[in-house]
Amino acid sequence: MPLLINVRHLEHDAVALRGELPVDELDLQGIDELIRADFPLEHDLLVHRHERSILVQGRLRLTLACECVRCLKGFEHPIELNEWSCLLPLEGDDKVLINNDCVDLTPYVREDIVLAFPQHPLCEPDCRGLRPGPQAGTGQSSGTTAYEDLSSAWAELNKLKL
Repeated sequence: MPLLINVRHLEHDAVALRGELPVDELDLQGIDELIRADFPLEHDLLVHRHERSILVQGRLRLTLACECVRCLKGFEHPIELNEWSCLLPLEGDDKVLINNDCVDLTPYVREDIVLAFPQHPLCEPDCRGLRPGPQAGTGQSSGTTAYEDLSSAWAELNKLKL
């Protein structure tokens, strides 16, 4: 069920919306192959009628299931919009669509949630990525890996005085 607010209920007083919105309602699947929304959106919103507009303020929280872009390890990334607000005009060119006296807040919530997605999800800020294992037939008897050999090659090149 989408996140709906009845405009007639706003004529007398503000309306509080608290609860969870199923992630299927937000249509977040397929936006990024490393990010999945598997958990419902938690919302705590207060909706006011403000002259010729609807003012929505409150908190949104969604936990994402992500894969690290460097090491491909799975981790959870919370998105918390603690001071979220949205002003929806009831008149003019940009007015919101009112269907059976209700306004659907879902597209506006979805837009801000998508904007808060991590661009390059990292499991840790200092993630070093995948480390290659020892390669067969390289003749490494000292127990060093190809990764260490590569870093030592760069260290030797840095010693050159050109």
